[in-house]
Amino acid sequence: MTREYSKSLIVSVTALNAALYAIGALVTAYIESPWGHGQFRPAIVIPATFATIFGPWVGGVGAAIGTLIADSIKHQTLYLPSLIAAVPANFIAFYIYGKMLEKKFSWTSFIVSSIITLLIGNLVCAILLVAYYTYIIPVFLPQFYLQLVLGLTAWWYITMVPFQLLVTPAIVKAIAKAFPTITPEDVLRSSLSKEMPTLHFSLALLLPGLLMLSIGVATLIEPSIALSLVGVLRKAEVIASLIQVMFLATGGCVSALGLALLVTHKLKA
Repeated sequence: MTREYSKSLIVSVTALNAALYAIGALVTAYIESPWGHGQFRPAIVIPATFATIFGPWVGGVGAAIGTLIADSIKHQTLYLPSLIAAVPANFIAFYIYGKMLEKKFSWTSFIVSSIITLLIGNLVCAILLVAYYTYIIPVFLPQFYLQLVLGLTAWWYITMVPFQLLVTPAIVKAIAKAFPTITPEDVLRSSLSKEMPTLHFSLALLLPGLLMLSIGVATLIEPSIALSLVGVLRKAEVIASLIQVMFLATGGCVSALGLALLVTHKLKA
């Protein structure tokens, strides 16, 4: 069950979400994707935390405003690509994420919701951003549209997943402990230690981890797979190598954690 919050509190925490997300995004704003557009953003844990505790509107609206502020400060103007791509993508991702956890929270549902919404949000952002730089400001060639969308989606996803799955739970639990009166009862009662060894929790980490690891291994066996996600003519091999490393590193870490928890579950069974 979710708590009922006053309108003044909702406005306040939405503004706080936007401000913290903008600051967090600015910290890594100059670490760009291999394509030169789109950035490394572990700060997604901030709107994810707010959406977990306060629901979809706080998470979505705060994320949308925060990303626009961060991008506009970085570029010292109202940044049109952010308004076109990042703002709607962030709102959609964290609204859906908060909505999925709104009725009943568990850490297993947290993992499933995170995986689904990171894919949706990053795909939406890639579709809109590549369209902007292909058809409005012609930086990319139209024949590379699909590859660029898939490449950017994959890169954002594999750089965000470890932070979302491993950092967000710690922040949520810390806030729940410090501010129990504003934390939903199901979030307050949820226990990572009790859920972690369960089969569903383990598989929720292991399966996507193995998928990412498999893609990474496939790119080692057949380098053209990584190249097919690049969609540019210059520095194609460098970008393909970075994609390969990210799939292998992220997939390996998430798979190892899921496997360790699965073994723990089996030993306790």
